Formats: sequence, C-alpha cells, structure tokens
Amino acid sequence: MSRNRALSDAAWARIEPFMPDASGKGGRPFRDHRRVVEGIVWRFRTGSPWRDLPAEFGPWQTAWKRHRRFSADGT
Repeated sequence: MSRNRALSDAAWARIEPFMPDASGKGGRPFRDHRRVVEGIVWRFRTGSPWRDLPAEFGPWQTAWKRHRRFSADGT
C-alpha cells in the first residue's frame, strides 16, 4: 500500500456501488470519490487533523465536507 493508496482495488470495488451519483442534487458534481475516501481513511488511520491531509488526497475541506455528508446520510 502506497502513501496515496489507502484502499486496495478489491476494497474499493466493494465500496464503490454505495457511493452517491456524481451528479448529486444539482450544483457542482462530486470529484473523484475514491481519492476523497482514501483521504478520509488516511486521516482516521493516522489520527491527524483534517488540515494535515496530504495534498494528493485533494483539499482537506473537500474530504471533511464529504465525510460530514456521508456520515449524515448513511453512505
């Protein structure tokens, strides 16, 4: 497992069908779910603050907002 790959391809294949459509409810479509989910996994695995999320996972605000949204809607 590399630094920017927190999930194996097999693990992602099991998770991907549960992700919401990229179109959402209007507005800007979601970016790549895998990159953001791997950032969320990395953050919880390391126990780091959201602001310390490495740049390869995208902006920390995106990962934080997506985690908050997924937690609220049960994704």
